[in-house]
Amino acid sequence: MFRRFSVQRPEPKGELEHVNPFTLVVAVALSAQATDAGVNKATRALFAVADTPEKMLALGEEKVRDYIKTIGLYRNKAKNVIALSQMLVDRFGGEVPKTREELVMLPGVGRKTANVVMSMAFGIPTMAVDTHIFRIGNRIRLAPGKTPDEVEDKLMRIIPKPYLFHAHHWLILHGRYCCKARKPECERCVIADLCRSPEKTCSVPAPLVELPPQQIGLE
Repeated sequence: MFRRFSVQRPEPKGELEHVNPFTLVVAVALSAQATDAGVNKATRALFAVADTPEKMLALGEEKVRDYIKTIGLYRNKAKNVIALSQMLVDRFGGEVPKTREELVMLPGVGRKTANVVMSMAFGIPTMAVDTHIFRIGNRIRLAPGKTPDEVEDKLMRIIPKPYLFHAHHWLILHGRYCCKARKPECERCVIADLCRSPEKTCSVPAPLVELPPQQIGLE
């Protein structure tokens, strides 16, 4: 499975625009209940004037709101951006920490955001389970789970180590552009023959059972 993803997208990239770890933290925090495209549109101008915690604090909450007002929940998100910037200055010397335990201390930063930052900013293999990965993990029976944490735990245990670093991007992009929520495009899916989903449209679906990794074809 992941060998096929690696051939399809040898170097998958996240779609949130950023220039350093700080702007990545902000962008991912802003992306909750918003599209990457919408966040990018708002943050291009913001990051041009405030690409460090110090500059963000100098800008102030009201002006941050003006930059991101096209994003859902922008008032609360602007408050969090200022609060996390303040914590970075006061507690971490203006630098974004590298550990999950420290990252989730930041206002507006949860486990998913921390995992994205650890992977994209610091090259640490993680599994950031967003709505796409949660859906795919359950839909194709790769890593069934009732919560994102359950899906994350299963994926981290079953994905072969050589593929782990890029795996979350492969799954996110697969969910965003092929295995879509409302109308999956099974006819062009590179893993259609391995899929165990009852929603599969390109052939008769296999029985809905959780298979061991070797039978799913993770390699």
